[in-house]
Amino acid sequence: MTEYSCMVKKRGVAYKLIAWVFFNSYLAEVNQDGERMKRAWQIMCMVFVALSAFTIILSLEYPYKDRLGPGPAFFPIWMSIITGALSLALFIQTTWGKGVQDAAARLFPGRQGAMRIMVIVIALLVCLALLEPLGFRISLFLFLLFLPPALGGGNWWVTLILAAAGSFGVFHVFYYWLKVPLPMGMFGI
Repeated sequence: MTEYSCMVKKRGVAYKLIAWVFFNSYLAEVNQDGERMKRAWQIMCMVFVALSAFTIILSLEYPYKDRLGPGPAFFPIWMSIITGALSLALFIQTTWGKGVQDAAARLFPGRQGAMRIMVIVIALLVCLALLEPLGFRISLFLFLLFLPPALGGGNWWVTLILAAAGSFGVFHVFYYWLKVPLPMGMFGI
């Protein structure tokens, strides 16, 4: 049953005519706003693709590596590649995907989405607060262990394995390979 049929159920002919005119004009406004939002998303995606290409071109003037590891061009090149790829993916989804107008009509998340955002922000703040006392590996492990179940994730064994691999793996890559100093914490782990 559509919104229109629910709205005019058990009403008179004049009310049905007024409701029909109002509802159709409302749908036209939503559709027009949805097309504007779709065009805005497409333009911004192309702007980010162009900025990514520009950043890559500028980054090529700097060395990619130096004697200590990654050079000054390492981070901007990879961030530009990731940003450009995600922008292209969003452009394709916006242009040819379904439900773009529905997504454009809702700017703010519903209650469940807002609660998930709050859980993520609070978990990040707790992780940040525990970074110095517990160290990088333990604080990231607790973050990765807590977040999926808090957001409705299922299997504890998979979460445990991915949290251990993620926290210790990221530490190993940054601390040993890239030589980035990370906090060890009071346990030295």
